[in-house]
Amino acid sequence: MTRSESTDRTRTTPERRGLGGQRPSRRTVTGHTTPCEECAAVDWHQDDDRGEVTCNQCGLVVEETMIDPGAEWTNHDNVTDKSRVGAPSTYTLADKGLNTSIAASDLWSNGAARHGISSRNRRDWRRRRVIDERSKTRQSRARNLVKANQHIRDKSGLPKPLQEEAARLYRKLSEEGFVTGRSIAGVTAACTYLIARQENLPRQIPEISEAFEVGEKELSRLIRHISRRFNMHTITSPEEYFDRFISDLELPPNTRLRVDHLWKVIEPHADVWQGKKPMGVSAALIYQAAKEGGTNRTQSEICAVANVSEVTLRGLLKLITGLLKRIGEASDN
Repeated sequence: MTRSESTDRTRTTPERRGLGGQRPSRRTVTGHTTPCEECAAVDWHQDDDRGEVTCNQCGLVVEETMIDPGAEWTNHDNVTDKSRVGAPSTYTLADKGLNTSIAASDLWSNGAARHGISSRNRRDWRRRRVIDERSKTRQSRARNLVKANQHIRDKSGLPKPLQEEAARLYRKLSEEGFVTGRSIAGVTAACTYLIARQENLPRQIPEISEAFEVGEKELSRLIRHISRRFNMHTITSPEEYFDRFISDLELPPNTRLRVDHLWKVIEPHADVWQGKKPMGVSAALIYQAAKEGGTNRTQSEICAVANVSEVTLRGLLKLITGLLKRIGEASDN
């Protein structure tokens, strides 16, 4: 609506000018706080869809084709996601995913043909891509982070949120100079173990040692150093291994109920199980529960899953059965 049209309309409806009747409300919008020059009312309406500001009393259009300061959601690719932003920053990449890069897929024959790149230009762009990738890892610390993050993504076996935490812990150690002179694989393995233990998703040291190709003694030493530095000391409970061992042994679900019952009986007697390997205590309880439930597993099968020796398992079974026998005799008396 133009100004002349709105003026004509206001002349045919003089009652809307606020000259008689109710006093007009004082509604202002950004940039329009003065009275309307036609009806002297301060009652503005901003229409974001049409990009106009009009007077509610007389209908005068005082501004049109306004600039929308909000986000631009125009979709040119016929996809459901209209977002124009990229992926969030992540610690699993050396540059946190904030740098731009030349995608290799755009330089293949199909991708290059789609973008109208000739074979000669494709060779030039490949060379530029190599130079760009090398420039991002020119510093030794950047190369170190690239290799460490690759280890965490490929070998940790953790969910992505925990990979993020492990990469963040490694970056913090790198900033403090802890990584200098130490094995990248060893430090990343220690970060993986500590984050998994902190989130009650225990991983055994032999398992992580094999995955990262690091010696068990070196890994244990690094775990102790890092846990002291960041006060990450925790005591792993045998209860944390129940679900995993039962699943690996393919035992029926009701075995967990028997294991929980045995654990509730034994847990108050800390002198029996504290100071022992939590994997061994868990394996002994599962062996006893499976035996009571009629779904026996051999000691060698359970030891293979729990990574403990049969001698350790038999010693713990002797302690547990002795404790259960004493508790049963006391209840009878």
